[in-house]
Amino acid sequence: MKKIWMFLALFSGLSLGAFAQESAEQNEVTDEDLKKFATVEVMTSDYVEKKTEELKNMILNNEVIDGGARYNEIKAAWGNPAKEEEIKLTDEERSAYKAIKDFQDSLQQSVVDYKTELIKDDQILGVSIYNKVNTAIKEDPSLKEKLDQVVAELKKESGDA
Repeated sequence: MKKIWMFLALFSGLSLGAFAQESAEQNEVTDEDLKKFATVEVMTSDYVEKKTEELKNMILNNEVIDGGARYNEIKAAWGNPAKEEEIKLTDEERSAYKAIKDFQDSLQQSVVDYKTELIKDDQILGVSIYNKVNTAIKEDPSLKEKLDQVVAELKKESGDA
């Protein structure tokens, strides 16, 4: 009976060792994982650039505000009735500036939502790979450097660098 218990203890120990090894292999970040993660980073960066350009165009091409100089003047006075009066802020300009400001204020959440959707999409990245890579790059600076290189390569390939 003692031999059976010893055999079971040994067998279960080996099984746990095999499970731990299998688990470690599943947590190992592959080049494909890094490329997927980097792709999401590049896609997010492109999205931010597109939205920033959209904001810039809203400011520069706004017929009511008439360009960046007046926008900056309104921005500096915004929320201060005396300064708004001093620059002779009109109701039309107030509405136009408010629309631009609302768009600008929504940008951060828009980027978070966009990136979250990319991460959740298993065809693009997937939450498990995101978590695995994100944890690994925090723990291993050399992996973070490798990720940065992959991001740079992808940007260069797409003509963004």
